[in-house]
Amino acid sequence: MASNSSNVVPEAKEALNKFKYEVASELGVPLSHGYNGNLTSYQNGSVGGYMVKKMIEAQERQMAGK
Repeated sequence: MASNSSNVVPEAKEALNKFKYEVASELGVPLSHGYNGNLTSYQNGSVGGYMVKKMIEAQERQMAGK
């Protein structure tokens, strides 16, 4: 099996990328396509952390049958 630097299922990659920009917009983080080295680790981390929080909430709702 070839090594892949990303653990994302290829079919989900585009959806997760779109989700990332939606979350950044909600949080007011000026995430742009391409280079984002001007952002702080706090800003980048808040996007990733909030993405995980929203995914967990969605999964919990699904498991509860809602």
